Parts: sequence; C-alpha cells; structure tokens
Amino acid sequence: MTIKSILRRALYLIEKKLQSMRFASLTAPPGGWSVLLGISFPKSGTHLLDQILLGFSKVAPYSRRLHSFYAEYEGKSGAKRTPEQALAWLDSLGPGDVASAHLFARPQVIERVGSPAFVPFFIFRDPRDVVVSHVHYVADMETRHVHHEYYRSLPDFDTRLNVSIRGRPEAQVEFPDIAERFAPYLGWLDRPEVLTVHFEDLIENRTASLNRIMDHFLTRVAIPASRERILNSLETSIDPSKSPTFRSGKTGEWKKSFTNAHRRLFKDVAGDLLVKLRYEQDNDW
Repeated sequence: MTIKSILRRALYLIEKKLQSMRFASLTAPPGGWSVLLGISFPKSGTHLLDQILLGFSKVAPYSRRLHSFYAEYEGKSGAKRTPEQALAWLDSLGPGDVASAHLFARPQVIERVGSPAFVPFFIFRDPRDVVVSHVHYVADMETRHVHHEYYRSLPDFDTRLNVSIRGRPEAQVEFPDIAERFAPYLGWLDRPEVLTVHFEDLIENRTASLNRIMDHFLTRVAIPASRERILNSLETSIDPSKSPTFRSGKTGEWKKSFTNAHRRLFKDVAGDLLVKLRYEQDNDW
C-alpha cells in the first residue's frame, strides 16, 4: 500500500467518522445505511451524478468523499477487468458510502446491486453525443489514455469520430463499436430497483430529474429532512467547474459534428440502440 493510498484511506475514515457524529441523532434504517451507487456509461455525466449523490451527505450520514471509482477497463492499459473484480469492488463498499462506476449489468452484479445494501442509479446519454465527447476526451484531454497516441495520429476530427463510432477491431486492446460498448449496460434499463437517468433531463429539466432522484432515495431510505431541504442539497452540490472532463454540458451537440457519412456509419453500427434508449422512434433521423 502506497503512502498516497494510506492517506486517502485515513481521510476517508475521518470523513466517515465526522459524518456519523454530525448525524448521530438520526436512526439508521433497518439493515444500516445503504450505499448510494452511481452507475454510468462512459462519457455520460459520471461526475454530474457523483455531485448530486454526494448532495445527500448534507442531510444524512453519507460520506462526502467518494470511496473509490470502478471501471470495467483499466484506463492506461485498456485491459478488461474480470467479473470477480467487479464483485470484489462492490463488496469493498460499506454502509453510507457514495460510489460510482462504469459497471456492466452482469447477473451476479445485478443481484448484488439490487439488494437492500444499495440504492442504485444509472445515468446514460445520447450515444451520438457520447462518441463526440469520446473524441475530445481521448484526443485532447486524457493523454494517458491507451488510445490517445492513435487518435492523435489520425488526420482530423472526422476520422477520429469514425473510430469512436466503429471502434478498433484491429487493435490489440479491446475497443468495440458504440453498440457493442453499450450492450453490457442494457440490463440496467429493466431493473425496478435501479433508477435510470437521462443526462439530457438533468440539463434540460433539472428540477424534475432531481425530484425523481430524491424520490428513489426516499423509497429506500427514510430521513426526517423536508423535500425542499433535500432538493436544495442536491441542486447546490452541482458544480461543473469541479468536473475534470466536463466540456459544454450541452445536449444534441452531435448535430454540429456529424456529417452525412457519420450518420450512415452510426446507423449501420448502432442498429436500434437509439430506439431502445428512447432517443429516436425509428432509424429515420
């Protein structure tokens, strides 16, 4: 264990203790305080959902510090993690934690997350905006990303966008097309214990979306705070300036970036994905 990890662990435990003391008068729910788990598809508002869930720390003894972050692929190497690693990470979380993950909806993971120990949320974004955001992130923002050098070697944005749509089937590290990248997450859509959140709703209709998040929390965790206080805690926790990957926070930006060729490629690759996610009624867009 490194000195950095030791310090992070110490700070985490201190924060947990302070929160416990701050809300000592609250009676814990039967079975203890659930873990608030933000599941996200990459480039779909992970940090935004983090901030919102951490807002509950103002009204209940949740940790204001993220316990850890889990991703199915290791950022620097692109290596795919095993199902056992995902379960081990979930088991490492404790009562009152707020955590986030790019987490596949595998059967054992679904069973674990669907238990009373978790209050799960799943955020996703229009996959067309995802592939545009992915280009900016890999090529311009995350220099340690496994695909950074390859993206920088490509001649222009349009070529990079093609890659983000169709993936890199020839690469030694796994990078599937956009439909195959989303497929392992589709299982979260049909789980009643998981609240699905469209990123666009948080941008365009924030109050209604925050009310949905609050209601999902309150169905699992009873606290005496008023709805007005809880809603204000969630709203005031949002700070785009503290997100290292937040660019514009706009929706439908893909329309400015997609050429007709990109549209055709995306339709060929994605199939009915946009219909499944309720972004389109058919493939005529």
